[in-house]
Amino acid sequence: MEKFMKDFQHLAIQLEDIKSATNNFDDKRVIGKGGFGKVYKGEITHSKGCSTAAFKCLDRKYGQGESEFWKEIITLCCSTHKNLISLLGFCDKGDDMILVYEYASNGSLDRHLNASYLPWIQRIHICLGVAGGLNYLHNHNGGTQRVLHRDIKSSNVLLDDNWNAKVSDLGLSRIAPANQPYSFQVTLAVGTIGYIDPLYLTTGILTKESDVYSFGVMLLEVLCGRLISNVLSLVSSWRSCYEQNKLNEMIFQDPMMQQLDSNSLTTFSFVAYQCLEYSREKRPTMEQVVKILEIALQFQIDYTLNMPEEYAEILRAVPPDHPRLSYRSIQELKVLLSKGILLNKGKKVSNQLYH
Repeated sequence: MEKFMKDFQHLAIQLEDIKSATNNFDDKRVIGKGGFGKVYKGEITHSKGCSTAAFKCLDRKYGQGESEFWKEIITLCCSTHKNLISLLGFCDKGDDMILVYEYASNGSLDRHLNASYLPWIQRIHICLGVAGGLNYLHNHNGGTQRVLHRDIKSSNVLLDDNWNAKVSDLGLSRIAPANQPYSFQVTLAVGTIGYIDPLYLTTGILTKESDVYSFGVMLLEVLCGRLISNVLSLVSSWRSCYEQNKLNEMIFQDPMMQQLDSNSLTTFSFVAYQCLEYSREKRPTMEQVVKILEIALQFQIDYTLNMPEEYAEILRAVPPDHPRLSYRSIQELKVLLSKGILLNKGKKVSNQLYH
C-alpha cells in the first residue's frame, strides 16, 4: 500500500482543504447521493489547478468500501478519455475516504430523460458519447486488458456544460483479458436491478456483452423518456412494440420528438433492440454500437439541415416546450407559423415575416 500511495501521491488532497471547499460537508452543498455516499460541490485546488469539483464521500452503510474506493482511483488514473469522468484527486484519512472529480454542471442523465429542452439530436449525441467511453474501456485500456463497468445506467452518466456525456462510477468495475472475443469472469452479480444483463444475473458469468445490455436499457430510457426503475416491464413492452412496428406507442411523447427524423429513429431503435438481445452472441460490440449511433446522428443532422432556414430560425426563437409548438411534419409547421406563435415576452412571429 505504501508503494501504491507513492505512485498516486500527486493526487492526494488534504481533508482540511476538502472541508473548507464543502463548508464542512454542509448539506446545502449536496448535489447527489448514490451507492457510494453523498456527493458535494465546492471549489478546490488540485494537481491540475483550481476548479469547481464534485466530492464523493464513502459511506460504508451503503455496502461499498475500500475496494471500490481504490478501484475507482486505479481505473480512472489508467483510463483517460473525453467521455470518462476525470479524477482530480482523493483523500484517505482515517474513516474519511473521498474521491474528487471534475464537476459536471448539468448533473446526471436520469434527471433529464423527460425534459422537453433536450432535443433528439442532443439525446443521440449523449448516447454516442457514452458508447465511445464504453468502447474505450472495452478495447483500448492498455491493449491486453479491458474494463467491464458493471453498473451502466442513466444516473451514472454525467453531463458537462455542453451536455457532453461522462461515464462515472467505476468502483464496481472488473478487469478482464482483452485478447479473447468472449473473455469472462465468474462473479456475484452486482449492479442495478433493471439494468443488469439477465444472463449475468442468473449465471454469474460477466462479459463485456453484459455492459452492452445495460447500455441498451439506457438507450431505451432515452427514447421513452422514463426510468427503467419506474417501469420494470419497460424492456419487454418496448421489445414487443418494436417487433410489431408500434414504436409510437413507446417513444417520448413531446414536441421535441416531433423534430425526429424517421431514419434516425429506425437506426437508433435497431441498435437498442440488438443490445437487448438475450443471447450474448447476438449483441453488438460497443465499437459497432458507436458506428450505428453515428449513422443515426448523421440522419438527424441531415434532416435538420434540410429544414427551410426560415422555419429553423423561428424554432430557435421559440422555447421547445411552447404549448403551441406541436407538429409532425413541415406542412403542419407551416400552418402553425402562418397563424403566428406568441413568445414569452409577447412578441409574435410568423413565417409571413420572411415573405
